[in-house]
Amino acid sequence: MLTFRTLGLLEVTRDGRPVTPTAPKVRQMLALLLARRNTLVSISAIAGELWERTPPRSATATVQTYVYQLRKLLQSDSETAAGTGPLVTRATGYILRVAPGDYDAEEFERLTVQARSAIEAGDSHTATERLRAALAWWSGQPFADIGQGPCLQAYALRLEELHMHALELRITAGLGLGLHRELVPELKELASTYPLHEWFQGGLIIALQRCGRSSEALQVYQRLRRLLRDELGLEPSAGLQQIRQHVLMDRVTTADLSLLPG
Repeated sequence: MLTFRTLGLLEVTRDGRPVTPTAPKVRQMLALLLARRNTLVSISAIAGELWERTPPRSATATVQTYVYQLRKLLQSDSETAAGTGPLVTRATGYILRVAPGDYDAEEFERLTVQARSAIEAGDSHTATERLRAALAWWSGQPFADIGQGPCLQAYALRLEELHMHALELRITAGLGLGLHRELVPELKELASTYPLHEWFQGGLIIALQRCGRSSEALQVYQRLRRLLRDELGLEPSAGLQQIRQHVLMDRVTTADLSLLPG
């Protein structure tokens, strides 16, 4: 059984034994095959990822060498001879076959989709459980120790965006369960880490107001407003301005999350 971890440092295990490749280009090619798992990745696409605009004349032969090295790590000699291993050769490229549950990024996405569906159905308890399991896969930035060409950069950015969305969903589910006080420390950390992210700032304002801390909630709004003006020359979004009005009128509810951009 093969397992792949890319949400942080690259880790590959085969039957419980680490088989992570060490050569930088081999690692990068494996990451690309994982990003496009179970589909054909052409040799030209691999060359474009590994060398971008300046592939060497020997690119095809070099890619074949990298594939040979990967096969030695990922499958047995008998699998290679029978053509039953996870790394499949085609005339124009290669396919990395990955079974459900064996790739952390795929599991993260699956659980996040389930959580979003649970929230839409009004089931905050199930959503919280799914999001806890999804976010447990994360240990750092995707492909943190791998060189990234254009394809991997785009894929890693997509995963980062999904990670942010999962955090938003977890806050939404927690507030739906009335966990305002418990969420304030996490929201303060997120608001500090992403000072221009209106959703996290708005979530913190709502949680603080629901805890009876209106003055502190308004301070968060004013701090964000100054920062947006100074950094971007912008005003807070209409939704965030409406939440501020609700704070002043003591009418904030968790439904106000729908007013936030996201």
